[in-house]
Amino acid sequence: MSVRLEIAGHVARVTIDRPEVLNAIDAEAEAALEAIWQRLESDRDVRAVVLTGAGDRAFCVGADMKNVSKSGLEYWASTRPNGFGGIALRTTLDVPVIARVNGHALGGGFEMMLGCDIVVAAEEAGLGLPEPRVGRLPLDGGMVLLQRQIPYRAAMGVLLTGRRLKAAEALGLGIVNEVVPRANLDDAVDRWLADILACAPLSVRAIKQTVRRTAQMAAVEAQAQRLPALIECLQSDDGEEGVRAFREKRAPVWTGK
Repeated sequence: MSVRLEIAGHVARVTIDRPEVLNAIDAEAEAALEAIWQRLESDRDVRAVVLTGAGDRAFCVGADMKNVSKSGLEYWASTRPNGFGGIALRTTLDVPVIARVNGHALGGGFEMMLGCDIVVAAEEAGLGLPEPRVGRLPLDGGMVLLQRQIPYRAAMGVLLTGRRLKAAEALGLGIVNEVVPRANLDDAVDRWLADILACAPLSVRAIKQTVRRTAQMAAVEAQAQRLPALIECLQSDDGEEGVRAFREKRAPVWTGK
């Protein structure tokens, strides 16, 4: 399998398993990722997702350039509404996705990372959008996501040069949440997971759905949206449980209902 999915303890772990090509994505891996995201969208038992690459060298270095069969124009004209790897521009997956950046995240790999909600990177990870250096463009999310996530000049400094950022520099720009030594990477991811799982799952879903689906609206318009996950949360048993647990000075027991 080019992509592995493991689910345990309300957490789905998605691993791009092509270390021999630095986890570059070919057509098979792209289809496998899309199928996984669709499955997770309908799995109400999953409360968080970790996306990573196999091995120690790369998270994902983008498209497999050895298997390029389309011109740049043909690729751009293809239907890819969810962005690179099915996650860069996806707005229908309402559970948090943590990018465990174990190595280089370049091109489409960087776009996938931008499509995640929380990013934890190993110190030696290199990040960037090198497409202009090979006469291509970051078509699957890079050009439209980066300039919405960090200040304009910082984004253009990355986009217009194709240069590679060190993880510490990306942290300073706000592209990643935390940078740790490789030996501490899994512990750091687990800490973020523990904090997410401590929250009511319907609250987390409602927050992500609201943020993702109203990002381009004016604040007043966004505030007025009556989104399904928001209404579900406000009517939930977990909403009552949270208040009850607070009054009783105990940890809440979430049911996701």
